[in-house]
Amino acid sequence: MHKRLPLILIIALLIGAFFLFDLGRFLSLEYLQSQRVGLVNHFQTKPLFMGLGFFVIYVAVTGLSLPGAAILTLVAGAIFGVFWGTFIVSFASTLGATLAFLLSRFLLRDWVQKKFGDRLSAINTGVEKDGAFYLFGLRLVPLFPFFVINLVMGLTPIPTRTYAWVSQVGMLAGTLVYVNAGTQLGQLESLSGILSPGLLGSFVLLGLFPLIARKALDWLRAQQVYKGWEKPSSFDRNLIVIGAGSGGLVTAYIAAAVKAKVTLVEKHKMGGDCLNTGCVPSKALIRSARFLADSKRAAELGFQSAEVHFDFADVMERVQRIIKTVEPHDSIERYTDLGVEIIQGAARIISPWKVEVDGLTLTTKNIAIATGARPFVPSLPGLELISYLTSDTLWDIRKLPKRLLVLGGGPIGCELGQCFARFGSKVTIVGPGLLPKEDDEVGELLAKRLCNEGVQLRLGFRAKEFWVEEGRQLAVCRKDDEEQLIEFDQVLFALGRAPNTTGFGLEELKIPLTTKGTIEANEFLQTRYPNIFACGDVAGPYQYTHAAAHQAWHASVNALFGGLRRFKVDYSAIPHTTYTEPEVAKVGLSEKEAQAQGIEYEVTHFDLAELDRAITDEAAEGFVKVLTVPGKDRILGATIMGEHAGELITEFVTAIRHGLGLNKILSTTHAYPTLSEANKYAAGEWKRAHAPEKLLHWVERFHTWRRGA
Repeated sequence: MHKRLPLILIIALLIGAFFLFDLGRFLSLEYLQSQRVGLVNHFQTKPLFMGLGFFVIYVAVTGLSLPGAAILTLVAGAIFGVFWGTFIVSFASTLGATLAFLLSRFLLRDWVQKKFGDRLSAINTGVEKDGAFYLFGLRLVPLFPFFVINLVMGLTPIPTRTYAWVSQVGMLAGTLVYVNAGTQLGQLESLSGILSPGLLGSFVLLGLFPLIARKALDWLRAQQVYKGWEKPSSFDRNLIVIGAGSGGLVTAYIAAAVKAKVTLVEKHKMGGDCLNTGCVPSKALIRSARFLADSKRAAELGFQSAEVHFDFADVMERVQRIIKTVEPHDSIERYTDLGVEIIQGAARIISPWKVEVDGLTLTTKNIAIATGARPFVPSLPGLELISYLTSDTLWDIRKLPKRLLVLGGGPIGCELGQCFARFGSKVTIVGPGLLPKEDDEVGELLAKRLCNEGVQLRLGFRAKEFWVEEGRQLAVCRKDDEEQLIEFDQVLFALGRAPNTTGFGLEELKIPLTTKGTIEANEFLQTRYPNIFACGDVAGPYQYTHAAAHQAWHASVNALFGGLRRFKVDYSAIPHTTYTEPEVAKVGLSEKEAQAQGIEYEVTHFDLAELDRAITDEAAEGFVKVLTVPGKDRILGATIMGEHAGELITEFVTAIRHGLGLNKILSTTHAYPTLSEANKYAAGEWKRAHAPEKLLHWVERFHTWRRGA
């Protein structure tokens, strides 16, 4: 820090002098316009002196990130003309930008990387990999002020030499446009000159430059990525979708709705995980388990007793019946009627425009990858000795396991663990924590509920290996130096899901993956190839059916109409629900996430024990928790834990999506008695905490005066 102090003082003095002595007035268009004739004469008599002086001033202004560089660029055209103006500004702007870059790097980079290194790791990796290309795009399409780019890029690991030459090339086109506009401004002698064709043409070019530059950058990227591939002269289809889960079905549906020729390829079952092994069967099982749990609460509801007799095989057959009932919604027949061509088989992408399905080659303008995910099963010692279950294979069993070991305390582990405990299994959940991505109070309340229902929790433990001794199946679980042996009849792996990214051509096309194993895609869901899109579980960052559908709309529309307009995916209002009892639902930020991101917030909390409808339903367990901007009612996130939390969260999803604050929720009439009143009462808690005390003091005095007291 001591080494940097002299430089900091010098920079502060220079910037301070600029503003103290109002030197910016000499960089105004009005002043320079008034001096144009004299400046031009000086250039004609002393061109070297004038050019060098202008060069030094330009470098100083850009190097210190002072306002006026854009004006100076226009003036360069007025004084020096297009050729010399472009020549001088091009090198001066590069030198000044590099100086600003180096100042930022010397003064701030170490501190920023030390303080925010974890959050910047992805950015650093991207810059190290494609920094030159990113910088070229920023320079070519000036969406952000160049002085901001100088300062921010100085904080990244991009080499100085690379920064300099890419800036030189990237800014050249913009410099030429501005200098050319300056030559026309230099000819402006009266108001009537505003309508001159040359000046109007320069302004039109100035306005169109970002659009033209963006298109040029897209073209350059395409040339780079498609090099070596032969593009067909025509295409059989507008879009081929690989995978008929939620993401693929919605993508194909939208394409067919706008009359595009679309083919959907699926090698397994229509409906994917959600219909066959995920959302639908799990919620059917949860409903049956809840009925059984409710029967055990008969006394709480005023009954002396209630008995339920069941055969677990019948319950599982009901689950299959529910799947069959929902199945037509995702069937081949339905989507064929909608105009989607369905091909059952294994797809393989053999070029950016060709997909092979069991020997049949199809050509397409665009491809959407929606191959989903599969249960993650780690390679543990002894795994080959046991038969294990996953959320995919669980639905085949018909005999209730007496002792069920659940590995993983996430949503799947908690939902199914509670279910099987209610049916009578002795359930043990092993994992780092319960719903570890949620705030701690959620896991604590859920742990209390599960323990009350007989679930054994081994939190902080991890399974390390399996043994089989004399017919007994044992899991070795460790927590730091502590070790436990847990005997089980069945083990359920609920450790998350791994994206399906192999076996259909990604490797051959060199489409990169993220550190989490998902397909790397930009904000428009484009992969390395602009015409190949990814959505759903295979794309991340979420593994929810509704998130896949949300992405699918963007993938389909961007694929079919991206040449006209593209839409960025907005993840700000994506809710999720864990269907335990009580349910847990969240949208936006949790406290954990806000703290990790360094976002300031206020917390408003409403306990469902105070809600009349929750009391009448014997469901007064849980809370509504809302994060807001400090001092304001703008909602950053909401977590609800309680009866039907997944339904109640929708009000907050709507509020965040459409910018409605807690005052709007408070002023909305909610039917009484309903669970949704909890949202209004949470808003009321916020209002009370932000009551205008000074105003209320004067209102109180006003009422006192009205009483004549």
